[in-house]
Amino acid sequence: MTQTTYTVTGMTCEHCVRSVTEEVGAIEGVTDVAVDLPTGAVTVTSAHEVDDAAVRTAVEEAGYELRP
Repeated sequence: MTQTTYTVTGMTCEHCVRSVTEEVGAIEGVTDVAVDLPTGAVTVTSAHEVDDAAVRTAVEEAGYELRP
């Protein structure tokens, strides 16, 4: 299991959290997504290392931005 934490900008409510959780959670190998709304921290737990580009794409699909 690996855990990686990203910072997502633009989230303002629980709907935002659900959108990001659903999109990132759909990435192959992801077993859990934990979002901290006040800080924008998104912690991704996976069976194997997840490609950062896949996470960026999922976050953008949800309508938000992954901070570099």
